[in-house]
Amino acid sequence: MIFPCILSGGVGSRLWPLSRTDRPKQFLPLFGGESLFQKTCKRVNHPDFAAPIVIGSNAHRFLIGEQLSELGLEAQSILLEPVGRNTAPPALMAALIAAETDPNALILLLPSDHLIRKEDVFLKAVQQAEEAARAGKIVTFGIQPSEANTGYGYIKVASGSEPVRPVEAFVEKPDQERAEAFLKDGGYVWNAGIFLYAATTMIDAFKQHQPDLYKQIVDVMKTRHGDLDFTRLDQETFEALDNISIDYAIMEKASNVVCAPVAPEWDDLGSWSAIWTVLDKDAQGNSGLGDARFLDSENCLAYAERGLVSVIGLEDVMVIATTDSVLVAHKDKAQDVKTVVEQLKAEGRHEVDRHPRSYRPWGYTERINAGERFSVQSMMIKPSKRLSLQSHLHRAEHWVVVSGTLEITINGETRLLSENQSAYVPLGAQHTLHNPGKIPVRMIEVQSGTYLQEDDIRRHSDTSQTP
Repeated sequence: MIFPCILSGGVGSRLWPLSRTDRPKQFLPLFGGESLFQKTCKRVNHPDFAAPIVIGSNAHRFLIGEQLSELGLEAQSILLEPVGRNTAPPALMAALIAAETDPNALILLLPSDHLIRKEDVFLKAVQQAEEAARAGKIVTFGIQPSEANTGYGYIKVASGSEPVRPVEAFVEKPDQERAEAFLKDGGYVWNAGIFLYAATTMIDAFKQHQPDLYKQIVDVMKTRHGDLDFTRLDQETFEALDNISIDYAIMEKASNVVCAPVAPEWDDLGSWSAIWTVLDKDAQGNSGLGDARFLDSENCLAYAERGLVSVIGLEDVMVIATTDSVLVAHKDKAQDVKTVVEQLKAEGRHEVDRHPRSYRPWGYTERINAGERFSVQSMMIKPSKRLSLQSHLHRAEHWVVVSGTLEITINGETRLLSENQSAYVPLGAQHTLHNPGKIPVRMIEVQSGTYLQEDDIRRHSDTSQTP
C-alpha cells in the first residue's frame, strides 16, 4: 500500500494579500472553488492509496479539517507541527507513522501547493516508480522543463528512455544563462520536491546520513498526543530539530536516489503571474476571479474577493483586491510582492498574518468593520456545534441572527433565537452559543468596549477548545 503524505506548512507570501500566515496559498479556493490542498487530497483519493497522512502547521489545523470535510475525506493522521522545520523532519515522521501500520509501506511525499493538470500522467509515473521504491531506491519525480525557469532547482538525470533513471547531480536554482543551457541540454528536469520511498528505506537513510536528527525525531514522535481530530507534538522538543530540507539532509548524500522524469503539466504556483498563466483568459488575455471587468486591457489579472474590480487601459497588470488590502503590480514584478510583505511585517501590520476570515472547529468568524471601541464580525456556526462557555472583562456583545436557529445561554438562562431576533450580552456575563438545528447558523456579532482583542476571554468550560 502507498501512504500519501501531504505537506501543508508553507506560507506563500508572494501571493499576498490573498495568501497570509493564517490562510496561505495552498488553502485558497482559486480553482473552480477548490484549493490546491484539496486538489492534492483528491489526487490520491484512489484505490491504490491509503488514507493520507497530513503534516501541517498548528495554525492551520481548522483549515485542514474544514477542507477535508468539504471533500468528504478523512485523513489517517493530521500531525501538527508547532513551528516550521522544512521538509526533512516530515519525510521521516511520515515513514515512522506508516511503518507502524505496514512494515512494507511506501510513502508518496507531496507538497500541497502544486497544480497538476494531467493527473493520469502523474499517477502512471508513480505506478512505474513503485518497483524501484520497493527495491530500496528513493525516487524523486523530476518535471520535464517547458522553459528556462530560474525559480526551480534542477536535477541532472542519466540518459536513457527508462521511466526511472539514476540521478547524476542536484543543481541549485540557476541564473538565466545556465537555465537556458539546461533546457538545451535536455538532460535536466525541475526538482518538484515529490518523492516515493519505502518507510524502511527512509528510516535507514536517516540512520546513516543524519543519525543525530534521526534520534531527535524519534524522541519527538514519542511526545505525540491526541487533540480533537489532530495529533500534537511537544513544542520544545520539536523546536530543537534542525531546520533542513530533505534534499540537503538525505538526497544529496544518499547513493540510492533515482529520478522519474514526468511531464504532467505541473506548476508550483508561487506568484500571481504564475496564477495568471494557468487561468482561463478572454480574447485579450485577461483573467478575472470574482466580479472583475476589463476595458481596453490586455494580459491582465484581476481578483475581487468582494465587490467589483474594473481594469481600464492597462497591459500586463495584476490587481488583487481583498476586503482589507489591494495590490496593484506589473506582472514582471510579481516576485517583488515578497519584499512588500517583509516591509509590512517589519512595520507590524496585521494584514500580513491575519485574514479577515478565521476558521474554528465550530465554523468561522469574519471581520466586517472595526474602529475605536467597536468591532463587527459575521459568524457561521455548523449544525450541532457549540462554543465554549465564556465571559469578557472589557467588552459587551450584541448578537443578531441572520439565518438558522440559535440556542443561546446567558448567565444560566437558555433560549432560542430565530431570524432577525437579537440578544445583548452584558460585560462580564457568562455566555455560550449552540446550533441545535440541521442548517448552519449565520449571525452578526457587534462588540463594544475598551479592549476588543481575542485574549479577553475567561473560559468556564471548554467543549470546543477554542473561543
